[in-house]
Amino acid sequence: MMGTDLTAIGHLDADCFYVSAERVRDPFLRDKPVGVLGNQGACVIAKSYEMKAAGVKTGEPIWEALVKCPDGVYVKRDFRWYEVLSRRMIEVVRELSPRVEYYSIDEFFFVAVPVRRGGTLQETAEAMRAAVWERVGVPVTVGIARSRTLAKLISDSAKPFGARAVLDPEAEARLLAERPVTEITGIAGRRERRLLPWGIRTCLDLARADRRLVRSLLTCSGEALWWELNGTPATPIRPQRPLHKALSRGGSFGEATADPVVLYAWLVRNLERLIEELHYHETLAGRLSVWVGYKDGRFGLGQTRLVVPTDRFDLLLEAARPCLRRAWIRGASAQRMHLIAEELHRRDPRPASLFEPPEADQRAEAVAQVKRQINQRIGRFALRSAATLPLASIYADRANGYDICDVRGKICF
Repeated sequence: MMGTDLTAIGHLDADCFYVSAERVRDPFLRDKPVGVLGNQGACVIAKSYEMKAAGVKTGEPIWEALVKCPDGVYVKRDFRWYEVLSRRMIEVVRELSPRVEYYSIDEFFFVAVPVRRGGTLQETAEAMRAAVWERVGVPVTVGIARSRTLAKLISDSAKPFGARAVLDPEAEARLLAERPVTEITGIAGRRERRLLPWGIRTCLDLARADRRLVRSLLTCSGEALWWELNGTPATPIRPQRPLHKALSRGGSFGEATADPVVLYAWLVRNLERLIEELHYHETLAGRLSVWVGYKDGRFGLGQTRLVVPTDRFDLLLEAARPCLRRAWIRGASAQRMHLIAEELHRRDPRPASLFEPPEADQRAEAVAQVKRQINQRIGRFALRSAATLPLASIYADRANGYDICDVRGKICF
């Protein structure tokens, strides 16, 4: 172990996060084989270790999972609840680290420092694991190392509910020698096949390979992994997530429609979801696209660039209407729709409009704020545009409150 004053990189990963989140809410599920089902309840999108032992795989249809694990408990996903627990977890991590990066809904990277004067980083890993378990109820595994790639490999090796700090190069080498190179995020399939002729099969093989060879085989991103495997951080911890290139909301209608009124209702529903996402990421849309897919295989697309980047419902709806008209194919049955916000800008400082008096902008912002507060208190989309009334059956089903694509995942998507 290196000196106690060392600053290193940590990786926290929740164990079977969706299942663990369901167990927080319902202790009856503890120690039982549990599967979380995706949209329409058709497939298993997450499973407990007990269900994994029965042979059930992620993405497996429910009817096949039932054959392998007939005694399992299968529950419908609730992504809003998972988002709540994710935010609680990152709050705990931020109390124990000066810099934390949200990597995914159940994974965070952080700068690891001793929790007490003279303490070790092993104590830090154990303290963070204990704090999340005690205050959130979700089991997590924590790995600490000299770089983020090493930290992730260490946390993977310590699962489940582990806490491990490895900062000694000899201990790192033993760990890397045991793990196939495909366990490194970013190396699989084609990249693995490029490495095999050079005898690179394990993580240690890659770390010991010539740096220039690695760069020629895997480009500069592979070279960055080489540096990380050798204990030199190549990617910084980003407390503020970089802007997305685009944000999108949409999906299948469930039932195809040629009714322009229903199609417009779907436009408004997806726009309200998109605005919710813009608010979450504190961004403004500079460009808007409306894509509609039809039952006969055709599709339509309408796009517009906004005069001023915005997240206001009235302005975005005004821009979306002509986009929908361009995407609409008269008489054709539409099956799916996607709204895409591009050319994103940070919400603050907010650019002023040249074509609208300040009081109008303030009034619209006040209305939007009231709408958000009511929905946060009563329920998602409890207050929504009347244009969505043709979709009453969709809103009546609480399982549709959080669509599968509403899960906030990796930095890039």
